[in-house]
Amino acid sequence: MDSDTEGDYTAFVTHHANAMWRTAYLLCGDRRRAEDATQEALLRLYRRWPKIRKGGVVAYARKVVVSTTLDALRRRSSTELVGGDTYFAAEADPADHVGRAEHRLVITQALAELPDRQRACVVLRYFDDLSVDETAEVLGCRPGTVKSQTMRALEKLRLHPALAGLDLAELGG
Repeated sequence: MDSDTEGDYTAFVTHHANAMWRTAYLLCGDRRRAEDATQEALLRLYRRWPKIRKGGVVAYARKVVVSTTLDALRRRSSTELVGGDTYFAAEADPADHVGRAEHRLVITQALAELPDRQRACVVLRYFDDLSVDETAEVLGCRPGTVKSQTMRALEKLRLHPALAGLDLAELGG
């Protein structure tokens, strides 16, 4: 890569790596796995950077981090539990509802109990603020699938005993 291209990639990583890590963390519930998935996604992004840097980079990066994380979840041992690591990076964004200390553990534990696809739909729709169509694009499915998976996930979250005191409308920010 030439120095301009390398600089563009470095700037992208500086501005987007934390958001990519947060998405991976919400999908897998484990800090170390989220770091691994984010690193793998950034490596894949680096390899394709000269071809994709002209447009759609954020969407491509999100798609790569989601697929990398979900692939890792599928490979994990059936005896291993999601949510084994229950903390976030040292400095949470105060504007980020997931980063609020009083909610982060409860939310991540409840998300960890959802099936992978439902968890991905909730994370992308309500934490990454994507539309139904954008979420479908990232997950490689139809918008109707996103709607039904999101509806099922929200029904489960509404019934989750640990979320009884939280307003699920807060999930959207």
